[in-house]
Amino acid sequence: MPQLYDLTAPCFFGSEATLAFEVRRLGAQDVCVSDGRVAFRGDAALLAAANINLRTAERVLLRLARFSANTFDELFDGVYAVPWGELLPADAQFPVKGSSLSSQLSSVPACQSIVKKAVVKRLQADHGVTVLPETGAVYKLRFALRKNEAEVYLDTSGEGLHKRGYRKNATLAPIKETLAAAIADIGRVKRDSLVMDPFCGSGTLIIEAAQKALNMAPGLRRRFAAESFAFLPSAVWREQRQAALAAVRTDTAFAGVGTDIDPAAVALAQQNAKLAGVGERCRFAVADVRDFAPPADAAVLTNPPYGERLGDVQQAAQLAAVLGRRWQQSPGLGLYAITADAGFEEHFGRKADRRRKIYNGMIPCQLYMYYTQHAHKE
Repeated sequence: MPQLYDLTAPCFFGSEATLAFEVRRLGAQDVCVSDGRVAFRGDAALLAAANINLRTAERVLLRLARFSANTFDELFDGVYAVPWGELLPADAQFPVKGSSLSSQLSSVPACQSIVKKAVVKRLQADHGVTVLPETGAVYKLRFALRKNEAEVYLDTSGEGLHKRGYRKNATLAPIKETLAAAIADIGRVKRDSLVMDPFCGSGTLIIEAAQKALNMAPGLRRRFAAESFAFLPSAVWREQRQAALAAVRTDTAFAGVGTDIDPAAVALAQQNAKLAGVGERCRFAVADVRDFAPPADAAVLTNPPYGERLGDVQQAAQLAAVLGRRWQQSPGLGLYAITADAGFEEHFGRKADRRRKIYNGMIPCQLYMYYTQHAHKE
């Protein structure tokens, strides 16, 4: 029997159901959903597959321990109990990051020091050395204290999974790739969908929709921290990349059309789509939302401009009003708009059929869903 690992994938609040579906589709066991994360179990192949394939996860963490920690001694002992020598070589670099919420041990820097010290002592004992040079592969350690319960993790992703590798630059206030993927899922993007975005910016919503339609794994163009972990067989990464490549569906009829009033944004979107491998499926053009007229078979996924300054807020309200008028004249298959504008429905001119609270980073937003009689409702 292959060894099973306890894995946790953090995600944006509001996208847990989408991530849980993705995780189950990969064949994970014991899937457990909680606020902002999905926990599951799987072998080394699943760990690799999760990093390569998950669209809405922020990263994949390997949970090494969970224990009660009311004192620094308990925190030290719990971390020391992990068999670090089986996981980290003697020259490993192991930076420590963490968080504390509603716990006796409220000082994160103090907890970081204790965790680091416990790992150092155990590694010295396991490897029979007095010096740990930290010149080798990087093993990022994370801890989380919640109501005096500690969890210790090894970060298998490295850079956040939203960093697909295609977005070298972004326009102001971009939407994260992982959030865009969640919206594409909620918006029921399929193999033959026509998806439009009249405020496309750097093209993220259109690109993520295209990759979903083509079943193109988001992690195919990047590397992951765990590829250099000595305790994981290197072959699983090659095998899972080959499996992901074989699963790409090039016979789809998907088309994405993004427009923006900013020529620089449009040029950037075109470049990003090409880097993402979906350049032939996506078209970007300079256009004003006042001229937006989606055809009957188009689904609209968009992140309308919204700013905190008064002038930006007023302009955003005007743009939402224009979008509402244009969409009601040409409703297509429905519209999904994510925004932090609490007055969006009023500005848009119609109450949403459904709303979903969802976070864009730390910004609380709503996904406003407008259906038409042709649309497939949730």
